[in-house]
Formats: sequence, C-alpha cells, structure tokens
Amino acid sequence: MLTAEPQSVLSVSATLGEGPVWVAREAALWFVDIKGQRIHRFDPALNVTRSWTAPGQVGWIVPSDDGLFAVGLQSGVHRFDPATAAFTLLHAPEAHLPGNRQNDACVAPDGALWFGSMDDAEAADSGHFYRLHHGLCAESGLPPVSITNGPALSPDGRILYHTDTLGKRIWRTALGDNGMPGNTSLFAKIEDGAGYPDGPTVDAEGCLWTGLFGGWAVRRYDPAGRMMREIRFPIANITKIAFGGEDLSTAYATTARKGLDEKALAAQPLAGDLFAFDPGVAGLPGHVATI
Repeated sequence: MLTAEPQSVLSVSATLGEGPVWVAREAALWFVDIKGQRIHRFDPALNVTRSWTAPGQVGWIVPSDDGLFAVGLQSGVHRFDPATAAFTLLHAPEAHLPGNRQNDACVAPDGALWFGSMDDAEAADSGHFYRLHHGLCAESGLPPVSITNGPALSPDGRILYHTDTLGKRIWRTALGDNGMPGNTSLFAKIEDGAGYPDGPTVDAEGCLWTGLFGGWAVRRYDPAGRMMREIRFPIANITKIAFGGEDLSTAYATTARKGLDEKALAAQPLAGDLFAFDPGVAGLPGHVATI
C-alpha cells in the first residue's frame, strides 16, 4: 500500500532521471535518463522494466497520435518506435545552437507539444520554449533563460506554467485563442536554501507540483501560487512527478545522482531511483501529441 512517504519502486540509478509520463494506452510509466542517454518503460502491474539506448542526450518522451512517441534529443525532436528502436528526426529548431539540449515537455489538451531547451553548460541564457502542432514548430517568444523546465498546463489548457530553474522562479502565462503566449506574471519563487524548481506538473484540482533539485522535496502550490504542501524525500535531487495508475492517484517521481559526490552518494543510496507515493489527489488524464 502506498503512503504519503515516498518509496523507491524501481532501482535504475539514473544520472539525471527526468520526464515521467503515464501512458494510459499501455498502463505504463515512461521516463528518461538524460545524461545516461536512456529511455525507460516501467509496467507497475507486472513490475517489468524495459530500456532503450538513445543516440544522444534525451530530455523527454511523450506519446504521439501515430501510436509511437515523440522524443526530445539534443539534435531535435524525433519520432521514436519502441518496436524497432528507431529514431527519426522531425524538427531541429536549434541546429544553430550546438551547445543547447532539450530538457522537458508536456502535451496540451489540443495535442500541441510544448518543450523547452537549455544551455548544456548551465551558464548562457540560451534556453527557449517551443510549440509543435500539426507539423508546425514555433518559438514561443517567452524570454530566454539558462535552464528551462516544464512547461505544464492548467486543466483547461489556457494557462502555461514555465520554470526558470537557475532563477528559482515559476512563471504563469495566459495562452491566446491561437495557443500562443500572452501576458506573463510570477507564479512562485523558491526561497534560498530550498533547492531549485525542476519539472512542474498540474493535478486534477488545478494545483501545481514541482520537484526541487537539491531541495529533498516536492511541493504543491495552489492556482494562486501559495504553497500548500511539501513532501520530503530521502534523497536530494527530485526532478519531476507524474500521476499514474488506473485512477491517476499514484505520484511517480524521477530523481538524479547528478552533482552528488562519493560521500553524498554513500549517504543517498537510492539517488537516481524511481519513487512513488500517495499524493492525496488525482492527476489529469494525459494527451497524445499531434506532431
């Protein structure tokens, strides 16, 4: 039985676990290890895991409407076929920025794929957000930052939450009828000493959850940006959560070993594992990307 206390459910020792997404058509959780260049599929009912090697750093994976997957590699957005392990390039929006890589993504209710890039050296403000829909890939126009995370969308798909990780800020942007960003305001700022806001996720009540890299926790914020809850972990680097299971009431959390020295790793033997806990709230049904 799950409790509110996070428990390791899969030992993968990911260097930089990220991008968990529940794929309802398979009743399975998919996620990536960016630095390990791996894609993982976890079937909790059977307790079976399958993994694939990616041809480069892989920031995210989401289901697509062709029955396959869209994957964010450092070289661009690819179609991924698990049956053949083939990657097919679809879009390379940052071919002119070889120092960038992709970092996180989500799918809107209308099937639009939102994804972000970042400076792989974590220094230059070269990270941008993009929207890909029906073959058209457009830069969002949101201000560039060093490390983007998210985005995530409100239940009605009209509010885009996006994270400036190094700036320790989560922003809220209204989307217009054309699906593109409008007015932006500050949603939440993470205080010093609490880690860095990583991947955001929105639950069925419209509240936002964020992993805290270096913060030993995940947090839940209400739609006004007020912190409601903090759940502590036995490890420092929590990257993102996803709601899964038949009723979307299980929270899965990816974690990372990145940045931990030998002493820290000895004290955190579960770092890099996939965790699960009872969040006390359900998640939103997932969407498939129309790429």
